[in-house]
Amino acid sequence: MSKPKPVKPVLFFIAQTSSSKIKEDFLPQELLPRLEPSLGMIALQSEPYEFSQFTSYYEKEMGFPLFKSFLFFEILREPEFLVELKHLCFYLEREFSEEEKRLVNLDPGYLTLSKVVLSTFKDYAHRIYLGRGVYAEVEYVYWEGSFQVLPWTYPDYQEEKVIAMFNRAREFYKERLRCL
Repeated sequence: MSKPKPVKPVLFFIAQTSSSKIKEDFLPQELLPRLEPSLGMIALQSEPYEFSQFTSYYEKEMGFPLFKSFLFFEILREPEFLVELKHLCFYLEREFSEEEKRLVNLDPGYLTLSKVVLSTFKDYAHRIYLGRGVYAEVEYVYWEGSFQVLPWTYPDYQEEKVIAMFNRAREFYKERLRCL
């Protein structure tokens, strides 16, 4: 019989997408102080890459071209914090909008030793409801020394440089777990 066990804290990240007009200051500096009390400082950050080649979904609202980057934060937290973080990101997106158009899209998720989980407000067959309108999906599983894509993994997450970044973040997370 299985028994409840304490859950290990997870490494949170935010996938940020923005238009070229804020590429130089990719994450508006006003956003960081709003995230740091819950997540701490940025521990790892990927280089921005052009996101427009993967989808045109955001172009009408945010413009063209679009750039994406991943921010991984220093504080490890319980996985259920994902619901609160998704709502915080939703409100920050609206606060940093112009004429009801977002300047930045913030998609939070978390990483464990075995998987990467993304949050969304959209339901689908492979997503699990967490509460308060938030769903989660496993984007990668860790297998044979690397994160592996799944049938529904977003196209940009299938890029080798993105997988390599998540593998680096996993190593950082593994070190942080040793310090607990």
